[in-house]
Amino acid sequence: MNTGTITNRRATFDYALDDEISVGIVLNGRETKAARMGHVQLKGSYVTVKDNELWLINASFSVPTTALFGAKSAGQAGENGNGRSVDTRARKLLAHRKQIDNLIESKKQGLTIVPVKMRTSGRYIKLVIATGRGKKKYDKRQTIKKRDVDREIRRA
Repeated sequence: MNTGTITNRRATFDYALDDEISVGIVLNGRETKAARMGHVQLKGSYVTVKDNELWLINASFSVPTTALFGAKSAGQAGENGNGRSVDTRARKLLAHRKQIDNLIESKKQGLTIVPVKMRTSGRYIKLVIATGRGKKKYDKRQTIKKRDVDREIRRA
């Protein structure tokens, strides 16, 4: 099942997002296959800066265990060999130096860098990240109220 786009719906709820940037991501073969099949969870993940490089932290890639250990462990992984292992290691993001410098400046101003969506439809797998400020609890309640009002208007 190739979905084309994996979205982080929680990011738009928890953060007031500003400008978006599309960056590349360094993946190995198993992770690329998991991303193309839609087995990626961006909820709870964030982007940090280490040594003037961007790193994606806490993104869950559900990689097949049969690709990890070969056909011998297929019987142990599950009845049909479709066992999966969740991999949450840090992954390097690829961006232009100017973009990285702008993101470092926004981090110094107190903004958070969150992944919004992952596009897997083209040849390359791209991650769309955005800077944002965390919403307070009352902001989240207003978002829910506005969403309910819009839903009622569409019904009428």
